[in-house]
Amino acid sequence: MQTHFDLNALARPEISTADEILRKCVHCGFCTATCPTYILTGDERDSPRGRIWMMRDLLGGGDKQTEIKPADVSYHLDRCLTCLSCMTTCPSGVDYMHLVDIGRAEINKKIRRGFADHVIRTLLSITLPFARRFHLALRFARLAKPFSGLLTGRLKAMVNLSPTRLQALDKVGSEDQLYPAETSAGTRVMLLSGCAQRALDPEINASTIRLLNRQGVDVVVRSQASCCGALAHHINAEDAAHKQMEAVCSAWENDIASGQLDAIIVNTSGCGTTLKDYGNLMSRNSRHSETARKISDLTMDISEYLNSKMALPTLAKQNMTIAYHAACSLQHGQKVLQAPRALLVQAGFEVKTPAESHLCCGSAGVYNVLQPELSQQLKERKIRNLNKVGADIICAGNLGCIHQLSDASSPICHTIQILDWAYGGPKPHSLLNGLG
Repeated sequence: MQTHFDLNALARPEISTADEILRKCVHCGFCTATCPTYILTGDERDSPRGRIWMMRDLLGGGDKQTEIKPADVSYHLDRCLTCLSCMTTCPSGVDYMHLVDIGRAEINKKIRRGFADHVIRTLLSITLPFARRFHLALRFARLAKPFSGLLTGRLKAMVNLSPTRLQALDKVGSEDQLYPAETSAGTRVMLLSGCAQRALDPEINASTIRLLNRQGVDVVVRSQASCCGALAHHINAEDAAHKQMEAVCSAWENDIASGQLDAIIVNTSGCGTTLKDYGNLMSRNSRHSETARKISDLTMDISEYLNSKMALPTLAKQNMTIAYHAACSLQHGQKVLQAPRALLVQAGFEVKTPAESHLCCGSAGVYNVLQPELSQQLKERKIRNLNKVGADIICAGNLGCIHQLSDASSPICHTIQILDWAYGGPKPHSLLNGLG
């Protein structure tokens, strides 16, 4: 793609980066075939190709005769799930993930969001990243559920997304803790305890720790490193996001410097994608840039770690089928494709892949709150494909997807919960009323 940035613009590091990314795009259109929003709307501006064109003009690199309204660009960038399916498809290696970050940051400088939009985004940024606050908010949302029919738009979506049954707040991450291995092999990992996950499903961390401990791995958790900043980053609350990232770097700095960590384990793939990008996100932070780079190097999804570092035994056939839902942040963001399937097969399950497995389920962080109509369409499409598989269980590696797809005909749980169960742990709570 041709760009026409002037020298003053190119002096800005983010514009220089955007220029390099934009020039790789050849407008071939391969990305349109795998973009969820374009598939739904058929609008070129809701495709990566269209958004790239608009961002070029917004940033000042387009034809000087062309006028672009920031509000129009904002509308279509807001509708982007940032699922990164386009990056998997792109033959030219266009770094859409970082380009859209630059475009959204520029939008924030050029438009003032409406009052309602601002309030919702602020509410999300001060609630979801804090497990206790979010857990309390979910309690209030449950009380409002019977009256959701009186609500509209985003408020209705927020209430409807609250779980019918709320589990106790996960204690993992409430304080600094070492979970020692049953028989230590001298291997130690750090576990990101998470924020929304601690409020919604404490079983995921428990399963992760149990399975690692049984394999001789000591697990460390630091209370000041609960939220990685991904949720705030995805809604352009950059000040909040960077404070959370700085807190993570500070909390893990000494452990990383000790050289004793084998890996940083993440069991929420949306967080994993962000942590693996810390080196870039914190590159201009003079205090934490080196620690951030090491965090990126050490971070592994739990399935990635188990598949490459652990020698789990092959189990007998379980006579059970699993429909594996590949979270976008895992398959597109981190390129972890085979590890979850391989582990489930090794544990004795038959693993099936639903149709359109590359398409997003519509969760995408808080997209299901901010864009409820498009999210609902993607959810229904994904559930139809999962139901057609007719599996006993649905597995996914991301809490947001698990919550989004809880209406499917088969019970759904995290991949690590199934693996923990197969190798001696308790049956996941979501399976207790079925499967015998």
